[in-house]
Amino acid sequence: MATTTTKIGFVGLGHMGGNMAARFLAAGYTVYGESRDRREAEELVHEGLQWRDTPRDVAEAADVLITSLPNDAILESVASGPDGILAGLTEPKVWIDMSTVSPGASRDVAKRVQAQGAAMLDAPVSGSVPQVQTGTLTIMVGGDEQAYARVEPILRELGTPTLIGENGQGLVLKLAINISLAVQMLAFAEGLVLAERSGIDAKLAVDVMTQSPIGSPMLKARAELVLDLPDEAWFDVSLMQKDVALALDTGRELHVPLPSAATADQVLTLAPALGYERRDIASLFEVLEHLTTDPVVAPA
Repeated sequence: MATTTTKIGFVGLGHMGGNMAARFLAAGYTVYGESRDRREAEELVHEGLQWRDTPRDVAEAADVLITSLPNDAILESVASGPDGILAGLTEPKVWIDMSTVSPGASRDVAKRVQAQGAAMLDAPVSGSVPQVQTGTLTIMVGGDEQAYARVEPILRELGTPTLIGENGQGLVLKLAINISLAVQMLAFAEGLVLAERSGIDAKLAVDVMTQSPIGSPMLKARAELVLDLPDEAWFDVSLMQKDVALALDTGRELHVPLPSAATADQVLTLAPALGYERRDIASLFEVLEHLTTDPVVAPA
């Protein structure tokens, strides 16, 4: 099944989905696609993407359907109704949902997919647009082992997939990772504000901090963004807050305390009020600067 003759469909062609579709087009796959705004797909159509008008049309045309959606509500909206994915999904098709949504919502949709003889895998990713473009995403998969084996080569076009367990467990592990992502970014921003307020040059502090033992791959990748925010976020504050909230909900369901996630959630809640909702999570440094009223201390 997993050859370039496999027809791949995308519902949702935003930053992540659009770049994923581009990789498959470049690899020689036939790719179908649909999005709420066709304008964001025009370049992909020019590159060979075959446009379809509804999620159902994409599901009917493709052997493997891929979605990358922002939240539970949109997952449900594209799945349901006469024009939804479920209306066009039949055996032996596989739906790979690469969204970060709640494990419970994903499992509910997977049961409906299975009732139609098809298969659904939750396959959230760690990484952002640069990792999509280089095919270096970390992909955590939950669902049927046989369905995973059929599509593993397709997922390897995007990065390194690992079967984690049953439906929903890929998502739980993704949320576990994103707790650390949020907390690392917040802790780095705290330390940088502390250094800057003492009179240390901010760029020097960033360089030394990222070369120290705390310099994780994520922090090193975002080092330049912290002091020069990009206009287009790799991973924006609103999505990060959504993921942390999902982690906290999952923690409550499993009776697991998540104190650092709760602290990160408090700061992420403040960020939109300061205008950072759509800015990259590297903006947490600027958010903390806004909350710091004392002037920078001049070096003695």
